[in-house]
Formats: sequence, structure tokens, C-alpha cells
Amino acid sequence: MANILVADDDEQYPIMLAKILRNNQHDVVIANDGAEALKLCRTQKFDLIVTDILMPNVDGIDLIVDLIKQNSKVPIIAISGGRNTITAEFNLQSAQTLGVQAVLKKPFTNEQLISTVNEALKI
Repeated sequence: MANILVADDDEQYPIMLAKILRNNQHDVVIANDGAEALKLCRTQKFDLIVTDILMPNVDGIDLIVDLIKQNSKVPIIAISGGRNTITAEFNLQSAQTLGVQAVLKKPFTNEQLISTVNEALKI
């Protein structure tokens, strides 16, 4: 069982992810954007962070950069569906360049999520 932080500004998506992860025996905390995620990282220990890239206030890239600056060793999975002129592929390539453990393009299956989470937690 892992303590997982899910950061996503969508109203329903993080709730759905949390349900899937909880059904696989993980504890899940939800943050509505990168700023809230950073606050939670200061007060709680997480075994894994799953973050959307496009969010208000502090986006997923800024969240990843801030965690790297703090020398965080917590594995990160970046997720994105893109938006208008910014493709999901561009967002996820940016996250990979920063060194995240894995990326998932929305929409993804429950099986893809669980497989990716299990792989990231092995690191």
C-alpha cells in the first residue's frame, strides 16, 4: 500500500483516479492544482505523485520543477490530455525531459494506470 498524491484541476477526474487507486489498496490525497500539491508535500510524505500538466496557479511542469529543486526522490507520473493548441504529447515530452518516472496520455485505461503506478513504485 502506498500513499499517493493526485494533482488535477478537473472536478471528476481525480475522484475517479482516487477510486481506482483505493480499490488497489492505496491511500490517496487529492490536490486541485500544483500550488495545493506543493503545500501537501510540505506536510505529508507521499510514495508517489500523479500530476496533470495543465492546471491553474501552479501547473504540473512547475510542480515537477519545484519538487526537483527540493531534491525530492518521490516518483512522479505525469498525465495530460492536452488542450486546444497544446498537445498531450508536447506536455508529456516536457515532463519526460524533466525526469518523471512515467507518463500517461488521457484517456487511459484502469489497467494502464495500475500498471504504471506499480512500475513507478518499484523504483
